[in-house]
Amino acid sequence: MPHLSDDATPLLDITEASVMRGEQLILDRLSLHLAMGQHTAILGPNGSGKSTLIRLIARQIYPLARRDGTPVIRIFGRDRWNVSELRSLIGIVSPAVQLDYTSDTPLEVFDAVVSGFFSARGLWVDHQVTASMRERAHDALAQMDASHLVGREMASLSTGEARRVLIARALVHRPRALLLDEPCAGLDPASRRRFLESLRHLAQHGTTLVLVTHHVEEILPEIQHVVLLREGRVLHEGSKMDVLTDAALTAAFGMPIRTTQHGGYYNAAVD
Repeated sequence: MPHLSDDATPLLDITEASVMRGEQLILDRLSLHLAMGQHTAILGPNGSGKSTLIRLIARQIYPLARRDGTPVIRIFGRDRWNVSELRSLIGIVSPAVQLDYTSDTPLEVFDAVVSGFFSARGLWVDHQVTASMRERAHDALAQMDASHLVGREMASLSTGEARRVLIARALVHRPRALLLDEPCAGLDPASRRRFLESLRHLAQHGTTLVLVTHHVEEILPEIQHVVLLREGRVLHEGSKMDVLTDAALTAAFGMPIRTTQHGGYYNAAVD
């Protein structure tokens, strides 16, 4: 693992990031600072720039250069990264990633997890899997309550099962943070709650979570920092209590919204 100074090094520093898609401005001078250990929810309606922000952090797209030449985005204090090196420090799980791993090409669950060491989709003849790698893969599957899925094909798994396996794949690196883009998409209410409880366990045991969603009810009790996006900009940012208000959510989603709390979770409904 590359040297990182300490936990005082910010997870993320974005300064006036602008991203274009064709002639459309998707992120508009967006600035964001996230500290290590600061579990964060990035919330906003469809089209607010959430997925673009994820792709920016993952180095799948790049922002427009600033006129003064200063870096727009720093991750763990650095503005230059080898992508595979970065992904050993930040695990990324999204519906798009899941689609790739559950396609028609056969891929067994354990192979999907242990091949994370090689940044590959499955194992190849030149991949030398060590005993330590196998142990860490089994530990990661156990951590996500997915050990019983070993031997199954990824394409045969339910949405929730596949998502657990992909988080286990990310965990083999023992990443400092997990970036979760709409992690509950496609889950029924019971599966969603079980999945969220697994994420709570990770948050409680030292993995920084950045959860991207448009559902207030998916924001874990452990997440105390919320960033509210609208039209490619940060509309509100701060503590959960200050951001998840009727007025702020109404402004973000463009309809009257009323929030309630229950058991550490928030709920939002159109009023």
